[in-house]
Amino acid sequence: MTNSTEARFIPIQRSLYPVIVTLFVAVFLISNITATKGVALGPLITDGAFFLFPLAYVLGDVLAECYGFKASRRAIFTGFAVTLLAVASFYIAIALPAADFYENQEEFSLVLGLVPQIVLASLAGYLVGQLLNSYVLVALKRRTGERRLWARLLGSTVVGEFGDTLLFCLIAAPVIGITTWGDGLNYLIVGFAWKTALEVLLLPITYAVIGWIKRRENY
Repeated sequence: MTNSTEARFIPIQRSLYPVIVTLFVAVFLISNITATKGVALGPLITDGAFFLFPLAYVLGDVLAECYGFKASRRAIFTGFAVTLLAVASFYIAIALPAADFYENQEEFSLVLGLVPQIVLASLAGYLVGQLLNSYVLVALKRRTGERRLWARLLGSTVVGEFGDTLLFCLIAAPVIGITTWGDGLNYLIVGFAWKTALEVLLLPITYAVIGWIKRRENY
């Protein structure tokens, strides 16, 4: 019989899933802040999250390929909830009265006072894009089994990234300074092409990570 005064704890399962979910959520949260800056690289129009956000799709691919759609969906909804919490916290912190010695209230508000339209665009694009990415990858895996991982990774990314980029561009473009159809189309094409190209470049790393996780998790 167990002694009722004995300290007891829930054992932590030895899985990499929580670590990957943490990275996945962190990438999305950071990208939401950096994406508020419009960026011009010569004739190319993009945003400040262009170098980081594609990693969310790499991690999304890893989650879907290794753990399945339900586990991937759980991670996506976790990222969605954490971002909502962050946005609410930003607004509350901005609204709180500044101390007499604090001189950066305006700058604080400018950086963290995310425009509601940007938040809506980011959350809508993320939710639709990631769910499409995971669904397509798992659906393809049911057809191909363990073969043609490259096709699953690229096919799911093309569908997910396009849905994500299209929604974000349509909703957020006016807020980040894109006011013409030409600039909007430029932003859409550049964002979609860049994210897809980066997925291709990272394919060997994605392969290695997925293989390592499957061995580590006794797949």
